[in-house]
Amino acid sequence: MTNDDEQALIRDLTERVNALLTEHDPTTTGSQEFLGARFDAGLAWVHFPRGHGGLDLPQTFQGRVNDQLAAAGAPAPLARRNGIGLGMAAPTIAAFGTEDQKQRFLRPLFTGDQICCQLFSEPGAGSDLAAVATRAVRDGDSWVVNGQKVWTSSAHNAQMAILLARTDPTVSKHAGLTYFLCDMSDPGVDVRPLRQITGEAEFNEVFLTDVRVPDTNRLGDEGGGWRVATTTLNNERVAIGSGAPREGGMIGKVASVWREQPELRTATMHDDLMRLWVEAEVTRLTGERLRQRLAAGQPGPEGSGIKLAFAHLTQSISGFDVELHTEAGLRYDDWTLRRPDHVDFTGRDPGYRYLRAKGNSIEGGTSEILRNVIAERVLNLPPEHRADKNIPWKDLVR
Repeated sequence: MTNDDEQALIRDLTERVNALLTEHDPTTTGSQEFLGARFDAGLAWVHFPRGHGGLDLPQTFQGRVNDQLAAAGAPAPLARRNGIGLGMAAPTIAAFGTEDQKQRFLRPLFTGDQICCQLFSEPGAGSDLAAVATRAVRDGDSWVVNGQKVWTSSAHNAQMAILLARTDPTVSKHAGLTYFLCDMSDPGVDVRPLRQITGEAEFNEVFLTDVRVPDTNRLGDEGGGWRVATTTLNNERVAIGSGAPREGGMIGKVASVWREQPELRTATMHDDLMRLWVEAEVTRLTGERLRQRLAAGQPGPEGSGIKLAFAHLTQSISGFDVELHTEAGLRYDDWTLRRPDHVDFTGRDPGYRYLRAKGNSIEGGTSEILRNVIAERVLNLPPEHRADKNIPWKDLVR
């Protein structure tokens, strides 16, 4: 793209945003109505196809749109409450969905009319996701699903779910999976809270009993679920590990305390904080570079490195956070069971942040699995020996 072409695109986008703001004044237009109009104007995800919230443009132009709308006080999509829908389900549907699926699901995800959760992990298939045992059996134009999922964030608020299920147990574990879009209001869906170390229950276990999923909600080919799921996981790892502003997230919390409460400072902690600040900034810039490289295609295994760095960094910073607050850092405000609408990595007090950060090395792929991905798919090191790779799933010892 020449500089003249880029400038022409910028002018066109500016005109589109101005037209949206003129026709739908954000000071008088409701949030969902405005977001719907933004989607229809192709300004939801500019890199998505035309007619599905986008304009078939490079993803790098999205930042300009976001900045212009934010400056006008326009409502933003519910990224915190519907992070799975916006960051994982939507790009997967855009990549693998039929025209009908894109029409039905993308707009409600962007406007927040549909909150999405992820039915992937199981009690016996966490790190080894390809071992999922939840079964989907074809019955005419539908699939009947039975099984159990676990660690499902926001399932108690979700209207839909991205679901990975086994449709053919006679082939190898990676080959017998299919990906579905599941209606969480089906009477066979039972959501139960899982209380975690913070006292909250942002996660759930989900039991699926004779849940009917129409074949029109199958995303991708039958038996092609692993490829679709890998795209979802790559998007998840990029979403978790990048996108924060400078001094955003956990490092911003401790930097503010350091500036506002000089009585807490020591020479040793000053050195520790500077090391953490530099590491946070390097991770942030690496994440931004990765996001820009992804503008031309789907995320690859490099996202595993960002997510791995994020988990290590947040746990290190949260430990520093507790030490910085001395005795106050050992207090915890409330153990009452709560079911929050969204995950808040930086909320409440240092004790909460320290405990919540422990989950960062598990969610979105364990750090151990991510190191394997980096070793094999980024560094091209010899893979670990896998005796179960070519054995039919039904013959595996579980």
